[in-house]
Formats: sequence, C-alpha cells, structure tokens
Amino acid sequence: MQQTYSILLYYCYTPIEDPEGFREKHHCYCVENDLRGRIIVAQEGINGTISGLTEVCEKYMDDLKSDARFAHMHFKVTTHHQHAFQKLHVRVKPEIVHAGLPHIHPHQQAGPYVTPQELQQMQKHEEVVLLDVRSNYEHKLGKFKGAVTLDIDHFREFPDQIDTLAPYQNKKMVTYCTGGVKCEKASAYLLAKGFQNVYQLHGGIIQYGLETDGEDFEGKCYVFDNRLATSINKKNPTVVGNCYVCHTACDRIVNCANPECNIHVPICEPCATTLAGACSATCQQHPNKRSYDGTGYYTTTMNGYNPSKGLRTKQEQQRNA
Repeated sequence: MQQTYSILLYYCYTPIEDPEGFREKHHCYCVENDLRGRIIVAQEGINGTISGLTEVCEKYMDDLKSDARFAHMHFKVTTHHQHAFQKLHVRVKPEIVHAGLPHIHPHQQAGPYVTPQELQQMQKHEEVVLLDVRSNYEHKLGKFKGAVTLDIDHFREFPDQIDTLAPYQNKKMVTYCTGGVKCEKASAYLLAKGFQNVYQLHGGIIQYGLETDGEDFEGKCYVFDNRLATSINKKNPTVVGNCYVCHTACDRIVNCANPECNIHVPICEPCATTLAGACSATCQQHPNKRSYDGTGYYTTTMNGYNPSKGLRTKQEQQRNA
C-alpha cells in the first residue's frame, strides 16, 4: 500500500523571544520525524513549508498548536504521493519573509481577514481592489481575475511600489499571496502608510482553492516546492501564462536546464523538447547543461547533505561549556 504524504504551508506572526533556541529544538523535532522543507524563524514569528508522512504532519500540527503562541495558526494542507522536498533547512532570519520592514509588526496591526467565501461575495457584489503582492514570475503564471499586479522581482521591492497604489488609497482593498505571509505584512505596511480600508485573504490562494474550487482564479499558482506550480481553479480554469520561447499559451512551469541560468518560466513541451529543457539556444549549448527528462525539474545535488549537521556540534559545545 502506497504511503500518503502531506504538504504543509503555514506562518504565524507572533513574538519569539529566543529565535535561535526555538530553531534548535524545532530542527531536532523535524529531523527525528523526517519532516523536510524550509522553515524560517525570527523574533516576529515562524514561516514554513514542509512535507512528511500524513500522520506525522498531523502530529506536527497538533504539537505546534499546543504552544500558546501558535494556538490559532492556520495550516494549508495538500496531499502528495511523496516528499515535496529533498532537504530540511531551519534558519533564523531578521524577518519571516524578507520585506526590509522589521519595524512593521503584523501581530499588532494588520488588515482584517477575509475568508475565501467572503472574497467570492465581495467580487460579485462590491467594488473591491484585489492586490497581488507576489513577484512577476508568480502572477504571470496565475492570478485572480481583474487583480492589480506589481512589477517586482522580490517581495522586498514592495515598499517601493507604494506610490503606484495611490489611486486605490480610498478604495476597499484585499491583499493576497500564495499562503498569506506576504499579504499580511503588506496589509500592515499599507495601513501604516495611511491606507484605510485594507483587508487580507485568509490562507492566501492555496486556501481559496481548497475552500471554493478556485473560482475566478486564472492560471496556476506558483509554489515553492518540487511541484513548481499547482492547479487552483476547478470551476472555470484558464491559462494566462505564455511559453517563454514561442509565446503560446502555457502554464507548464520548468527550470532552465542550464544550472547557471535556472530561471523558473513556462515552456511548452514542444519548445522544451527542441531545446532539451533549456530556455534558449544559448543555454542549450552551455557545457554544464543538465540532462532533460521531460519534467523540467532537477534534483538538487546533495553534496554530503546531513539534516542533523550543526545540531550535534551545538550540543557538544553545550556539554563542553
């Protein structure tokens, strides 16, 4: 019988007084339970996307929620046939999503949550601005119908876009992103900048798809795991992406086979076959080009990777202190 795996996407803005101590214990827990993925810990909270056996993930969620700081944390859960990550990384950083806004504290002030069902009703019966706070490569693959998008390559560029949003300052606005962590911080920043009527989509695009079958979400949602993209809309799906090479409609996201390029772009199967997985003739001729197997996903080189590396060293240091 094939085992089932779950992919968890979650975050929580909540004060963590000792991020390094929390990181150490959390890393140990994940290693012991073969949970893989990326987890960021900061004084402002936690942000993670991990995969593991379904029963292990259920226990992980219960254990996190038993901590009063994370009692109300919301998990976006999807199933998969295997691990969605090869490695585990648990790191301490200044912010749980890099925005260059350490002075903005969403746990103190942020836009009220809008549920997926409430957003559906808003779009049908109210004048509302949907603000996509994700990067170009994400919203070019998929976005909400009629959404306002930003010309940014990284979320840290969001504060520089505030002037372009001036026409919407007095309108009802709902920020959204993949899972919620970016749109929550964006809503807090907009409020700090004088925007009055700002809301945020609870659970982001992923939760919207789970609860509403993704009605009126156009294209696919870029995700930060081995899948690269996932379908959201089961009611009226469309394709908004275009092949990077021939510009025909395409939502098949791949990595360029040239490891020194490695861009994430839509490339249709005929072009991918012709260019052997590369995004251009130049990349196709690169001496280090990876072998194309038809998927456009390339396994990360492990290079002696050990998920416990660093933990034993710190424990030894504590014993020798």
